[in-house]
Amino acid sequence: MKMMKGEVVLNMPAEKAWEMYRNNEIISKINPELLSRADYIQGDGAPGSLRLFKLGPGVSNYVKESMEKIEKVVSGRSVTYEVIGGDLKEMYDPYRVTFSFVPTEGNSDKCIAEWKAEFEPSAPATPPPEQARDAALRFLESFDNFQLSY
Repeated sequence: MKMMKGEVVLNMPAEKAWEMYRNNEIISKINPELLSRADYIQGDGAPGSLRLFKLGPGVSNYVKESMEKIEKVVSGRSVTYEVIGGDLKEMYDPYRVTFSFVPTEGNSDKCIAEWKAEFEPSAPATPPPEQARDAALRFLESFDNFQLSY
């Protein structure tokens, strides 16, 4: 399986970034240009839950929505999804994403937010999901600006 990842440093504790990511109401307001809405359509965020992400106009030419099944949760730290529906599922199968929030060493007021994807292209000509990575990292960077108004 192929893998791609990226990370950004956030000016907030990992616990706060984690809470923002897991809360549908908050995550839907962070950067509507990239993510317009998130809903748990089955479950409450525990493994086996289904979460639907409706993406915003900034990425809708690439992906409009993504249905994701939560596979693993390390409370306060990371969540791993398998994409089970939507545009990414048509391009990659499987497509598994992990979002992690790790405190920076020596400074608990900052954290490293990481996006990691494990994937197999559905067709030989399918490029790696660089657009998905770039959009995810831009979205994570938005946490800092949103936090100031939150």
